[in-house]
Amino acid sequence: MKLWSQFFIPTLKESPADAEIASHKLLIRAGLVRKLSAGLYTYMPLGQRVMRKLTEICREEMDRAGAIELWMPHLHPAEFWENGPRWAASREIMFRADSAGAAARPSREPELVLGPTHEEVITPLVKNEISSYRDLPKNFYQIATKFRNEIRPRYGLMRTREFVMMDAYSFDADEAGAARSYEAMKRGYEAFFRRIGLLSIAVEADTGVMGGSFSHEFMAPAEVGDDDIIYCEASGYAANREKATSALVPADLSDAPPSGEIEKFATPGVATIAALAAAPYSVPAEAQFKTLVYIGDGQPFVVILRGCDELEEAKLGALGFTLVRPATPEEIEPIMGAKPGSLGAVRGTIKNPAALTGIFADHAIRLIGNGTTGANEDAHHLRHVNVARDLAITRFGDFRRVHAGEPCPLSGQPLQSRRGIEVGHIFVLGTKYSERFGAVYTDAEKQSHPMVMGCYGIGIGRSMQALIEQDHDADGIRWPWAVAPFQVIVTLLDPKDEAATAMAKTLAAAAERAGADVLVDDRDERPGVKFKDADLIGIPLRLTVGGRGLKEGVIELKWRHEAAARKVPVAEAQSVIAGEVQRASEEATSAE
Repeated sequence: MKLWSQFFIPTLKESPADAEIASHKLLIRAGLVRKLSAGLYTYMPLGQRVMRKLTEICREEMDRAGAIELWMPHLHPAEFWENGPRWAASREIMFRADSAGAAARPSREPELVLGPTHEEVITPLVKNEISSYRDLPKNFYQIATKFRNEIRPRYGLMRTREFVMMDAYSFDADEAGAARSYEAMKRGYEAFFRRIGLLSIAVEADTGVMGGSFSHEFMAPAEVGDDDIIYCEASGYAANREKATSALVPADLSDAPPSGEIEKFATPGVATIAALAAAPYSVPAEAQFKTLVYIGDGQPFVVILRGCDELEEAKLGALGFTLVRPATPEEIEPIMGAKPGSLGAVRGTIKNPAALTGIFADHAIRLIGNGTTGANEDAHHLRHVNVARDLAITRFGDFRRVHAGEPCPLSGQPLQSRRGIEVGHIFVLGTKYSERFGAVYTDAEKQSHPMVMGCYGIGIGRSMQALIEQDHDADGIRWPWAVAPFQVIVTLLDPKDEAATAMAKTLAAAAERAGADVLVDDRDERPGVKFKDADLIGIPLRLTVGGRGLKEGVIELKWRHEAAARKVPVAEAQSVIAGEVQRASEEATSAE
């Protein structure tokens, strides 16, 4: 057991001014963390106890999934990243750690970087250590600190520059083996989140700069989150906003016939979808073609959407580009012949079509059939533009953002949306990294093949904050039993009363023998202060000893999630407490 007077729990009455959401406020007020600088936090003793429990449960589930623990350096030679497939996309979010010789490098690139993940380290390691199919499959993991140069750190531990993450990397002989490793890890993730008491949903996700064939994010539903979950309860479909699709466009949709010849008309002062939708033109947004120019890996291309739709930039990754950004007006005009606001993709209207690598259209523009678009002439538009007849489309695809209410792609029922916190992510990487680094194995016929990889991550600190965001009330945190920093708090109302002090220690010892982590609040504080602090830091079970109760021969037992306390006779207290602790432990164990 620990005595509060000899431990360190610096609780606060007021929330810090820069804490925006409930979980961030409670992290600070409950004394779990303290901010050093933007995106950098010290884990205080109470927070470290939670992190240690989360880490141990994570380790147990990764071991159970067949992964093997190791430890890799945080400091990486930059050449490993330069030789990898995502240096251009990752360098901006990496901290550099130059040594004295870095300035002499001709490229002026950093000599050393701090690792945000470890694909570029583990793959060369496996290349040197594994060469035969007999040694596969293998899955290696670590639980360690990562570094990412977040431009806007916010929301406490949800978006930081230094964070604790479990990262794992699987290596298989073929895609079937990689799929088995992926499913084993997916089950391990589900078990981890179930055991720590965090509600999470596995959703289809965009692979981003990681690449690979498919991935899932584990999202913890919360009122405040960093992403949207699009889901259907009827079918079980779930995806994050960047990956979500719908059945808005029927698969058997026929192209509309032309409604008339193209007609150009003047639109002075019109440079937005909303302006064209207003009087005197009154062209509804759903009848307009929105033409956007982007730069992908240095090459310009066009994306066409309905005027009422938003582009989901992550979906542009399906076009094969690594780095994508909107083109500037200065880049657009020499290609298209007009400034943004008057752009279109009608055949024969683009000033320099050869400069474009392609014109890509969202499937939903076929719902327009015949609509209005820019004429590639400032302050002019074209009406009666037919999708099949007039638009020079290289390829159709899914590029729009899906919204709640659209039909589910599986059931046709309306999709729903809610916010969520990303707490884990798993990827099938394929051979993207193994081919780049030469991580190959020899099969039984002495033929060489690249290993098929997967990668996996769980945010340990994020999981801690997500637990708080999901389960708190006006008084403070409500920790699940398995990860609570202390599971039982014995609140001693009068530390100067020797009989009460002896009883408190006796009850604490009984709870400890039953398997609980116990904190005894022996401070010389008013009872109200002690009760408020116990609720704030979220200890699941509170035992109150002293005052009128002890004179009456009872102690008070109260669960954090229950409104009322109950009185227990002193003679029965030890056995009752042992029973309550055992029941809570069994319920937590049953989650395994």
